[in-house]
Amino acid sequence: MAEQGPVTRALLESMADSPHGVRGDGRELARQVCRACVAGADVDGAAMSVLTATETTETLWASDATAQRLEELQFTLNEGACVQAAASGRSVLVPDLLHSVEVERWPIFAASVAEQTLIRALFALPLQWGATNLGVLDMYRTTAGGLNRAQFNDVSAAVDVATLVMLGLLTAPEARLDQNQGQDASNTGGDEHWLDLSAGNRAEVHQAIGMVLVQLGVSATEALARLRGHAFAHRRLLIDVATDVVNRRLVFTDDMA
Repeated sequence: MAEQGPVTRALLESMADSPHGVRGDGRELARQVCRACVAGADVDGAAMSVLTATETTETLWASDATAQRLEELQFTLNEGACVQAAASGRSVLVPDLLHSVEVERWPIFAASVAEQTLIRALFALPLQWGATNLGVLDMYRTTAGGLNRAQFNDVSAAVDVATLVMLGLLTAPEARLDQNQGQDASNTGGDEHWLDLSAGNRAEVHQAIGMVLVQLGVSATEALARLRGHAFAHRRLLIDVATDVVNRRLVFTDDMA
C-alpha cells in the first residue's frame, strides 16, 4: 500500500471531517487543499485558481495576501508559473525566482514579483485530467529551494484527489464554476467515461476514488475498477463501498481480492 504523505493525509482527513463541505463552487475544497499544502509541504503560502469556460481564471482561495497578489500578477500580466502550467498541463517548479533560466521567459512577471513581494520560489501544479485542465495550484516560498521528491509526489497526489473531486463538482447539477455556462461530462474533454457512476452521491464516490488512488498508487481508472470489483465480489452497491472507504471502514491493499 502506498504511504500517504502529510499533504495528502491532511487533505483526506479534512474532506472526511466535512463530507458536504466540498460541494458548491469549489471554494471549500480549494481552502482545504491550500491549507494542507502550507501545513505539510514546507511552503509559505498557496492559492488555487480555476479556469472557466470563457478562458479566464478565478482565484477560489488564497492562503494570504502574498498568495493573492501572486495570482493577480499572473492573471494581469498573463505570464508566470501558473499561466505556463495551465497552458502546458505540466508542473512548473522554480526553486529560485531570482536565479533561474525558466523565468527568463517571464521578465515582467519576475521583476514585478521581486519588486512587490518577498517570494523566492514558485511551484505550480495543474489540476489536469486527460485533456481537461480545471485550474492550477500555486505555492510559494520566501526562501529559495525546491521541493524534494517526496514533497512533490505528496502534493501531486493531493492535486490528483482535488482534481477528481472538482470533476464531481463540475458534473453536479447544483455546481457552477462558471455562472454563465453549466458543465457536464460531455464538455470536459471526453476522458470522463469512468464518471458513469449511476449513484446520486457522486462526490462521495469521487472522494473514494481519490483515497484508493493514494492507498494503492494506481490511476483513477484503476482505482474505480478496484471499487467496482470489490462491490461486485461482495454483492454491494458502489456507493456503499465508497461510503465505507470515505469513513475509513475499508482500506484497499494490493493483496485484496
